[in-house]
Amino acid sequence: MSGFEALVEQARRVRGHAIRMATGGGCFLGASLSCTDILVHLYERVLRVSPARLADPDRDYLLLSKGHDVPALYGTLAERGYFPRERLAKHLAIDDHLYWHPNRALPGVEFHSGSLGHLLSVGMGIALDAKLRGGPSRVFVVVGDGELDEGSIWVGAQVAAAKRLDNLVVIVDRNGFQANLATEELVPLEPLADKLAAFGFAVAEVDGHSFPALDAALATLPRAAGRPTAIIARTVRNKGLPSLEGKADRWFVDLRPEEVEMLLAELEGAGRATITSAPQVVR
Repeated sequence: MSGFEALVEQARRVRGHAIRMATGGGCFLGASLSCTDILVHLYERVLRVSPARLADPDRDYLLLSKGHDVPALYGTLAERGYFPRERLAKHLAIDDHLYWHPNRALPGVEFHSGSLGHLLSVGMGIALDAKLRGGPSRVFVVVGDGELDEGSIWVGAQVAAAKRLDNLVVIVDRNGFQANLATEELVPLEPLADKLAAFGFAVAEVDGHSFPALDAALATLPRAAGRPTAIIARTVRNKGLPSLEGKADRWFVDLRPEEVEMLLAELEGAGRATITSAPQVVR
């Protein structure tokens, strides 16, 4: 099995975990499935982290600012051995910490999140600390596109560029939706790449479901010396479930057990995600 084929299989398992967590109280399934490939790629091929070095001061940091997508993070961490896969069944149980948003009580979760717009500034602080210490740590902050309506995002971006934090990487899960509305119908974001570049970021736009494209975009960091990096990952809400893909109303779901089984069968039947042979870095 090639490296990219292994990533596809890993992402399929993580999506299965997220679907199973979408019952007994539900979860934000649509956006969790849109960022699954991003998280799997980061943990498998980019981040210098492991369950054995949780407190290593020189580790990389992953901050999931769009915290409602935490089922994808939980599933990825479980697949990477941070905690047993069986623990995922305790999502929303009162005797565990697997909740609707990241919680530092879980191994591998670097910072709480849930209230949108804050973790870019947190990540900026971690990146600045690493710079001042002379350490090798890099900080990756995954944000939602709707989250970019928060003013704190742009304040953080402005300061990150001013401090020349080229050890900071912001990844935008650009699935085109903010809750149950299209972003461009609510508060238009485009031209997003130009806006981020104007704030001083080195910007790339990629297919967020193409592992070769993500590989090419993240292979060399920083993308420009002295400038933070921004990766705009074009994604699809509910990726992997053709019956739900791109649907505005399938945002938060609380599935019946029989619906879970139907969607797991659909995920399996949809087959393996197509791997683009040539990396598609748009910019």
